[in-house]
Amino acid sequence: VTVLERQIFDFLGYQWAPILANFIHIIIVILGLFGTIQYRPRYITGYAVWLVLWVTWNVFVICFYLEAGDLSKETDLILTFNISMHRSWWMENGPGCTVTSVTPAPDWAPEDHRYITVSGCLLEYQYIEVAHSSLQIFLAVS
Repeated sequence: VTVLERQIFDFLGYQWAPILANFIHIIIVILGLFGTIQYRPRYITGYAVWLVLWVTWNVFVICFYLEAGDLSKETDLILTFNISMHRSWWMENGPGCTVTSVTPAPDWAPEDHRYITVSGCLLEYQYIEVAHSSLQIFLAVS
């Protein structure tokens, strides 16, 4: 259920890498449940290996949003495959956030680039994303 919720918000933010990872996780969870019910050791082993990769992915997402090392949440290449300039849905729609458009947009700016300022957030979007990933790590480890 938590992965489906996360999938929805990643779709809203057009973050393609997390969408793909969430989709694969959903499929593997279904196969893991099938393997557990039918006692298929290969499926259970595959699920255990995937959980290691899933925890690794979520640690990467946490490091990405907290800008650990050389990672920067301002780069488009990593989570959107440089297809579009979209960010986390929570950036504009977080609790208490007020979005103000910066007008006029420069003539050279592509249509999918919105110039905005976000203020008044009760909780910054990167911490919401970190909380989502932390929950996924907690569930995978338990």
